[in-house]
Amino acid sequence: MTELLPVADGTRVRALLGELGRPYRGLAGGAGLVMAAATAVGMLTPPLLGRVVDLVADHREPDAMTPVIVMLVVVAIVQGVSTAWGLSLVARLGETVLARLRERFVERALRLPLAQVERSGSGDLVARVTGDVSLIAEAVRKALPELVRSVLAIVLTLVGLALLDWRFFLAALLAAPIQAYTARWYVRRAVPLYAEQRVANGAQQQQLLDSIGGGATVRAFRLEDEHAGLVARRSSAVVDLTMRGVNLVLRFYMRLHIAEYTGLAAVLIAGFLLVRSGSASVGTATAAALYFHNLFTPMNTALALLDDAQSAGAGLARLAGVADGPAPERADVVSPRDGAVSVSGLGHSYVQGRPVLHGVDLDVQAGERVALVGASGAGKTTVARLVAGVHRPGTGSVLIGGVEPGDAGRAVALVTQEVHVFAGALADDLRLARPDATDSELRQALDAVGALEWVKALPDGLDTVVGEGGHRVGGGQAQQLALARLVLADPQVAVLDEATAEAGSSGARALERAAERAVDGRTALIVAHRLTQAAAADRVVVMEDGRVVESGTHEELREAEGQYARLWRAWSGTREHDSA
Repeated sequence: MTELLPVADGTRVRALLGELGRPYRGLAGGAGLVMAAATAVGMLTPPLLGRVVDLVADHREPDAMTPVIVMLVVVAIVQGVSTAWGLSLVARLGETVLARLRERFVERALRLPLAQVERSGSGDLVARVTGDVSLIAEAVRKALPELVRSVLAIVLTLVGLALLDWRFFLAALLAAPIQAYTARWYVRRAVPLYAEQRVANGAQQQQLLDSIGGGATVRAFRLEDEHAGLVARRSSAVVDLTMRGVNLVLRFYMRLHIAEYTGLAAVLIAGFLLVRSGSASVGTATAAALYFHNLFTPMNTALALLDDAQSAGAGLARLAGVADGPAPERADVVSPRDGAVSVSGLGHSYVQGRPVLHGVDLDVQAGERVALVGASGAGKTTVARLVAGVHRPGTGSVLIGGVEPGDAGRAVALVTQEVHVFAGALADDLRLARPDATDSELRQALDAVGALEWVKALPDGLDTVVGEGGHRVGGGQAQQLALARLVLADPQVAVLDEATAEAGSSGARALERAAERAVDGRTALIVAHRLTQAAAADRVVVMEDGRVVESGTHEELREAEGQYARLWRAWSGTREHDSA
């Protein structure tokens, strides 16, 4: 059953943003002051235009307007320059905090318990690090600067109206109740809607990954129609929620227009009455009307940005749900006394009440090479991951040279069939295992796993860019690179979980030899994809239904006529058939 990763509530989101932004309070204060100054300078425009109206109404000479026109030009230049400066400061603040949020998210995500990630599905995590981050980045780059400018413009415009005449200010406030009601009405509906929409997007992403990634299984069991239906239902849910959002926004804007024209009508009526009574000039009334009209854009921008803010807020809550998790514990690394592996009474469950291991006991001597074999679902991979420290045992214990795997640091390393080649120079990819390795040491590691020749043939050798956007590395070659990293890391214990499964039948033996050389001189626990690996091991351990049912050398188990002997005969028969 899918269990999505946590989503933070508003209190946790605010606390996290406060923590991330605290080192940049000076930048925030400077940005606020510059933006306030730019907006205040812009507030001089309506009174200056009102002065022009008064000069015309009084039939003054054209020369009388020259100083006013000059002032308008100066205001425009100063406001433009200061606004650009302020917006750049706001954008820098937002980008800096966003970068810290990304770093925190990645730090926490990489240390999430693998069992939790597997329960939630990789689609949920992928949706957060792609879609949610994009939403927040868009809000930081566009919405945040505009929101700051709009809020300042609203506040200072209302101050300007009050300075002209307090009655203009009261007339403008007639729009406020409608706008406040509209904002409250919108937020109450938008917050849960956008949160539901982000969850639906995550579920859709996970379903697409499951259906496409498991395409071979889907086709093998003729489940194409069923999975197409699942994708359609997930997509339909996203479309329905999106259309609900569109309708909500349309109704939101309709209410905003009502507020705008209510306020403008009130200001115009107040101006007419004040001019008629002699309490204000035509220019003052014009300035008041311009002030309120100038409120349209920032007010609509601020309220409309609620739409972006709710989308970004929902994404932020999903990021914060991971980024605001407990800080990863930095346990002291204890060096194992040797590479011996001791497994005692090992039990484990991925789903409560459904154990996959039952009291497994296994001792591997330092330097011994042990192969785990058995049917799919026998528990081999679970044992391998527990020994590698990926999971913690449900019951029992795992010790590497007397030390728990989680405390043994890099004394134990895991290589699986799922290998990632990182984008960048091939040498950098290899140095992930040992950052201080020289080029000569990289070549020695590549030579040990039989990869040196094809690496030399690359356009730029070790400097060739591989991974996303670079030179394409095949599945077998990627496995050789993973084994080369293992050689460079030089762990005492190597755990190989079907690490040669990516090779086709023609390259299988070559990759198996590479694996043998990579684990030479180390304690090795090998989940055998092919029984030729078991035959070459010092000892074979056979598992069935989460239990160890046989243990011995290849020859001993063949002669015992037990489970392993049956597996070997079936394997040998298949190979002979394929050869024929």
